[in-house]
Amino acid sequence: MATMDGRITLVQESRFQLTDEAGVGHLFTLGPWCAAEPAQLGPLAESQAPVRVAYKPGKDVIGHVAQRIDLRPEVAR
Repeated sequence: MATMDGRITLVQESRFQLTDEAGVGHLFTLGPWCAAEPAQLGPLAESQAPVRVAYKPGKDVIGHVAQRIDLRPEVAR
């Protein structure tokens, strides 16, 4: 499964934008078996915590389907 590092910058329901370290925005939707809940996205965006998103390419949608969202190891305590 592919991963991408960045910060969640925009949130709408179960959709979010991850801005990578080069400043490029990537669109994601939470997958049905994702370990994260839509209610957790807002606080991640507000805190601008660095995260790592494991994802699959979206089928019939624009963007990717997030399977897992983790705080990056260097900030987890």
